[in-house]
Amino acid sequence: MLRLFEQHEIRKIKELNGMWDFVREDNGKAYRLPVPGCWEQHPDMLTYRGQGTYRTKVKVEQDTCLRLEFKGVSHTARVFFDGKQVAEHYNAFTPFAAVISGVQAGEHELVVWVDNSFGEQSALHIPNDYYTYGGITRGVGMEEISPVYIERVHFTPEYADGVWYGKTEVVIRNAGDRKASFRISGALGGTFTGTDCSLLGENALAEMTGEVEPGGETILTGRQSFDGVTPWTPVEPTLYLLKVRLSVDGEVVDDLIERVGIRTVSVQDGRICLNEKPVFMKGFNRHEDHGMCGCAIPLQLMVQDLELMHDMGANAVRTCHYPNDELFLDLCDERGVLVWEENHARGLDLEHMMNPNFDIQCENCIREMIENHYNHPSIVIWGILNECASETEEGRKKYAAQYAQIRRMDQSRPTTSATCRHFTDICLDLPDVVSFNMYSGWYQDVPVKERHEQEMDWIASAGGAGKPVIVSEFGAAAMYGYRDRGRCKWSEERQSDIIRENLEVYRKDPRLSGAFIWQFADCRVTEEGGWFSTRARSHNNKGVVDEYRRPKIAYDTVKEFFENWD
Repeated sequence: MLRLFEQHEIRKIKELNGMWDFVREDNGKAYRLPVPGCWEQHPDMLTYRGQGTYRTKVKVEQDTCLRLEFKGVSHTARVFFDGKQVAEHYNAFTPFAAVISGVQAGEHELVVWVDNSFGEQSALHIPNDYYTYGGITRGVGMEEISPVYIERVHFTPEYADGVWYGKTEVVIRNAGDRKASFRISGALGGTFTGTDCSLLGENALAEMTGEVEPGGETILTGRQSFDGVTPWTPVEPTLYLLKVRLSVDGEVVDDLIERVGIRTVSVQDGRICLNEKPVFMKGFNRHEDHGMCGCAIPLQLMVQDLELMHDMGANAVRTCHYPNDELFLDLCDERGVLVWEENHARGLDLEHMMNPNFDIQCENCIREMIENHYNHPSIVIWGILNECASETEEGRKKYAAQYAQIRRMDQSRPTTSATCRHFTDICLDLPDVVSFNMYSGWYQDVPVKERHEQEMDWIASAGGAGKPVIVSEFGAAAMYGYRDRGRCKWSEERQSDIIRENLEVYRKDPRLSGAFIWQFADCRVTEEGGWFSTRARSHNNKGVVDEYRRPKIAYDTVKEFFENWD
């Protein structure tokens, strides 16, 4: 499954998920592995870091143009179709596609070479406080497209003078060998709320026409008002189907359906506002990691995660520290969960940020994140560069460049980055929202309130005055099942105590716009780079549930506070 709704009525699409042939590059051993999946789930490859090759056969019924879409490959991929390389991609957490023209009817071979190793070529995937798995970890789809096709559609809601508007941007590409004239039509129609999907009165989109050169792309933009729409909110997360069709020479040749929400996000008077009303984000940091399946989490377990967070009273999730599987974002759209999604760069010092591949790999990650996830109404914040070198002049230039890239692509959402450079960060003036990670009671044995007041005073004096403030990480570690009446560190009791003390302070501070517990579930960390020495059993154990989602004592502590948050 690639999405929770059908995206095409005209374009033919086939999911390629299933069992693929796989060969390890280091020893040549052959396996049959599931796609999507992590190769670490096989008993022969529990800690394998290296290269391998996936292989399968695909069949097309007629001569066509194909578009192959990969939702995630960890972390480097080279794609070959009938022996010819058609794509290369870096980053496990963003999707990519390959378009192949002139494909003849019949059977064809699809090969994907995968690498999850560390080295100079990889500026973002490094030994870290989470695990870099290997494999085709998210879904794969094959689409039959016309030479002129819809690449993407972005929908931006706007509200002015009591009227809802929508700006629709359509990108058309031409994989053919001749110039083409085209027409765009569409409608904002079906609604989706909870488990009910029904077609209501449709708002037709204004038609647009254009031309596109061979090998080129054309972008068309329209804006219009919409009557009788219901705004998307966490309480009533109404979704609409935006249907767009492409005609060439009077014939409808392609379509794309996106699911959108009518809502605005803004920063006003030091608050984050949804539909012009202040909103407080109470939630969790969540890694895509599970004890049974690594980062290739199936839909059923994504649903379980959201059910557990909802049971605790959370209304928000931060996708630390990378773009998430789009199925999870679809679920957040449906359930009214507020999402802070961020690019992939975590805990990088200046030396890592000066890697010659850093800038381009970050730029590609941000571009792919926003291009592919733009239409999710649940995403209310774009984040970058968690705990990176924001205390340096060289780092500041990189922060500024990434914020500028986001604002060129999307001005409808605020930006932020989570800092741990307390009292030294020189980048707080750059984002729309100031966010900080603070582990009072765990890494620092200091009173939470005293330390929090020091931090808030410093933020106001260091460029953050008048901006919304979020506590982006706080918490403590505990080993599941380890109980101690003396409440020593690593016990479930001490973790619960520390989280309680933090929540008591943050709940009473009207200057805050959000608080995110680190973290929802325990996650595996890399053994390379020394992380294992401070992470018992090579896991970050700060989850309020363990890696199998078994609740710790802190689960009920969080539930007590989140459910009764004023």
